[in-house]
Amino acid sequence: QVQLVESGGGLVQPGGSPRLSCAASGSIFSINAMAWYRQAPGKQRELVAVVTGAGRTNYPNSVKGRFTISRDNAENTVYLQMNSLKPEDTAVYYCCLNGRQYYGQPLEDYWGQGTQVTVSS
Repeated sequence: QVQLVESGGGLVQPGGSPRLSCAASGSIFSINAMAWYRQAPGKQRELVAVVTGAGRTNYPNSVKGRFTISRDNAENTVYLQMNSLKPEDTAVYYCCLNGRQYYGQPLEDYWGQGTQVTVSS
């Protein structure tokens, strides 16, 4: 089993800069990439940021320049620094680990339970 535990969400004022954390634990053989997704009410889940094992990052235009993903490989932890938050950033934010639990397993996505981020004054 792979467990992902997110933290750092809550109520944030517009322009705020919270940081989300996601700690992965359990039976993890290898990690290909870690990512953050979000899902707003009535909308599909969307990718917010991804970081590969080599440290490459990618962001959609909606958050580029405001959000930064980082990863602590030794601790199997990924962070999402969010700056200049807007009301439209309100969503449940999910951590995702793409990896393997054992040698030879096809890559699989593992998900956290999500953490709510509400941007409002």
